[in-house]
Amino acid sequence: MRDEHHKGKTFWNLFMENHKTLLKNAEKWVKDTTNSCMIVSTLIATVLFAAVFTVPGGNDDKTGFPLLLGKDSLLVFTISNALGLFSSMTAILLFLAIITSRYEAQDFLYSLPKKIITGLGFLFLSLAFMLVAFSATLTIVLDKRVEWVLIPITLLASLPVALFVVLQLPLLLQMFRSTYGQSIFSAEDIWSEA
Repeated sequence: MRDEHHKGKTFWNLFMENHKTLLKNAEKWVKDTTNSCMIVSTLIATVLFAAVFTVPGGNDDKTGFPLLLGKDSLLVFTISNALGLFSSMTAILLFLAIITSRYEAQDFLYSLPKKIITGLGFLFLSLAFMLVAFSATLTIVLDKRVEWVLIPITLLASLPVALFVVLQLPLLLQMFRSTYGQSIFSAEDIWSEA
C-alpha cells in the first residue's frame, strides 16, 4: 500500500528527506577531516621545499654544486625529497578540491570518498618520503662517526609511518569498502518512484 506522501517521489528523494541531518553531519566531518589533512600536507610540503635549498653537506662556494654530489645518500635524499614534495602537493590539491566541493548528497556516494581516499594515500606517501629523506640526511651527517646510531634512529623514523597506517587504515578500508564494494545505493530502483 502506497502512502500519498510518497507518491511521485523516488526512493532516493525519500531517503534524502528523512536524513537531512545525516547530510549536514557528513559535510561537517568531511570539512574537518580535510582541513586537518590539508594542514599536515602543507607543513610537509613546506619542510620538503625548504630542504631542497639546504642540501646536506653544503654547496661548493665557487660552483654552487653540492659537495657530496657523488654520494648515494645524497641521491636518495634528493629523490625522496622530490617525490615527497610532489606527493604532498598532490594531496593539497585533492584536499582543496574537497573543500571547494558542492557537498551534494550524490557527491558523498563516490566523488568525495574517492578524493579523500586518494588524498590520504598521497599524504601517507609524502610522510614516508619525508622520513626517507630524513634518514638519508642522517646517514650523510653521521657518516662513519656514530654508525651504531643509524639503525635505531631509522627505526624510530619509521614509527610515524607505522602509526599513520595503524590509525588511518580502518578509515581507509571502511571508505574503500563503502565506495567500491556492495552498496544499497547501486541498485537502479532507488531512482524509480516509491
